[in-house]
Amino acid sequence: MTSAPDSVARFAPPPVLLVGNPNVGKSVIFGALTKTYVTVSNYPGTTVEITRGRARLLAGVPELIDTPGTNSLTPQSEDEQVTRDILLAEPDAIVLQVGDTKNLRRVLYLTAQLAELGRRQLLVLNLQDEARDLGVRVESGELERRLGIPVIPATATRNAGLDGIPHRLAEATQAQFDSAYPAAIERAALEVAAALPVDLGQARRGVALMLLAGDRTLAEWARGHLTEQDVDLVETRRAELERSLGCSTAVAISRARHRAVSELLRAVFHAKRSRAGSMRDRLGALSMHPVWGVPVLAGVLFVAYEVVGVFGAGTLVRLTEDGLFGKVINPAATALSQRFIPWGWLRDLLVGPYGMVTMALTYAIAIVLPVVGTFFVFFGLLEDSGYLPRLAVMVNRIFRIMGLNGKAVLPMILGLGCDTMATLTTRILPTRKERALVTFLLALGVPCSAQLGVVLAMLGSMAPLGTFIWGGVVAATLFGVGWAASRLMPGRSSDFLLEVPPIRVPSVGNILIKTAARTEWYLKEAVPLFVLGTLVLYLLDATGALPRLELFSRPLVVGLLGLPPQAADSFLVGFLRRDYGAAGFFLLRQHGQLDGLQSLVALVVITLFVPCIANVFVMIKERGFKTAAAMIAFIVPFAFAVGAVLNWVLRGVGVHL
Repeated sequence: MTSAPDSVARFAPPPVLLVGNPNVGKSVIFGALTKTYVTVSNYPGTTVEITRGRARLLAGVPELIDTPGTNSLTPQSEDEQVTRDILLAEPDAIVLQVGDTKNLRRVLYLTAQLAELGRRQLLVLNLQDEARDLGVRVESGELERRLGIPVIPATATRNAGLDGIPHRLAEATQAQFDSAYPAAIERAALEVAAALPVDLGQARRGVALMLLAGDRTLAEWARGHLTEQDVDLVETRRAELERSLGCSTAVAISRARHRAVSELLRAVFHAKRSRAGSMRDRLGALSMHPVWGVPVLAGVLFVAYEVVGVFGAGTLVRLTEDGLFGKVINPAATALSQRFIPWGWLRDLLVGPYGMVTMALTYAIAIVLPVVGTFFVFFGLLEDSGYLPRLAVMVNRIFRIMGLNGKAVLPMILGLGCDTMATLTTRILPTRKERALVTFLLALGVPCSAQLGVVLAMLGSMAPLGTFIWGGVVAATLFGVGWAASRLMPGRSSDFLLEVPPIRVPSVGNILIKTAARTEWYLKEAVPLFVLGTLVLYLLDATGALPRLELFSRPLVVGLLGLPPQAADSFLVGFLRRDYGAAGFFLLRQHGQLDGLQSLVALVVITLFVPCIANVFVMIKERGFKTAAAMIAFIVPFAFAVGAVLNWVLRGVGVHL
């Protein structure tokens, strides 16, 4: 029964792989060629996401796969390893390489490696508009003649040149790119290639060079595809090469490739800086300056607050929560439930205090979606303008204190929109240690925009000293715990290698496409977790466990933190939504049940408190149950301990707020 489908799959046309360096516009080209029918899933055994879609504009191509950005097929990160693994797993696929015209050296270095794998390919030289602004000119016709593959100039954001891709797909072939390795390397590569599996086909020479270069990420693959004698052969030849060459084989191979690339560049690449390019360079340098970059950052944060905090978390949330859900959806759902559902437990499950409609969907759609939606738009503007890499450069030295580098600022900033989404985006970080550390710090002390709005409203009712203390305690906790955790967590941190693109004018169409894709991602990934979290609280309430938890926690809240008994309810609700917990304290403050000092202690604890239950589920999904449980087991008592110490110190010195 299964032989027919298997035979059909065996003879199905191969996919097209989008391959290229990071930030060269692959996602834009992917969207232009697929239009719809896009799926996103993790590559097996990793947390790296792979986007697949029906290539509607490529006749005879069943699937287009957008691989993670890579600078080399000798991986330095999990993303790069996934791209290399896909290339090995799809030996018959055509490679659509996308490159940045103005960074042709990096593009051709990758082209050389694809040629060594024997891949049929086309080369799309994207970002032609930016190249012209910088005075860069590439003789694409001469480059095509020398490489022997189709070379297509394009500006994907303007849909310029993309029509050439489907027309020239049939011309894809292996690039004529000879890196002229030393004779000793060529002999060793031939010997190792002969020992490799026949099903690798023309890729055997490229894989042989990877093995001789000492690519450790291929160790597991080698154990599954080579005999022990063949593995010993590779190690023996590599050791012999390094003795005869006087350097590592990887260095010798890299030098040969760079020499070949440089020779080709001299024939086809011409650069002359224009005044427009110089102006953009000055603006870009200003945004990274250690002094002048600070007011630029302050301006960006102010705009972010106005767009996300005021318009998103304020105006849009009022329209959706108070208007759409508060006056239309929730009353209608309640009325329909009371009329047509005779079972009280089912009515409570749908429209009760912990109902699927009245809490889960209201939270996910009415409150969080407007905030993250506006954040996605603003994040897209920063991304397309080229500012985010500059921000990463600015904060790199500070983040080093926490065992991270500047790349970690991206999920940390996203955490100010939604910690759940930010935890998912830790996948962009190169090492497991960095992903775990940022997940931990996000859960510990980065308030989401909804919570931050409530916190700032409460701080506004106190003396300015209260804001200073709150910010100081949270920042000191993040840096202190991050510093300690980076030294206790196993694993290594990555080097800070980041391309800084030129400042550019964002494309409205590109931002809309990215926002739509990220919103779809949010709806698929996060909303089900909100529903699951609400179901857990419903079951706790229905079984009577929730009131007992409230009663159990009151001595801790009253005794250690010096708060009134009612504050225990806010902490328990804060487990579902930290902003609800903060809102509970806000109401206590308004009713005169919290003084200034108590309010400050409560805000510090709720900021450092366990993240919302949706984020907990995402932490389990991304980091595993044991790691997530260990993080939560530390965060909960630590937050109360910080609050207890703060309460004791402030009362001891007689601070009044």
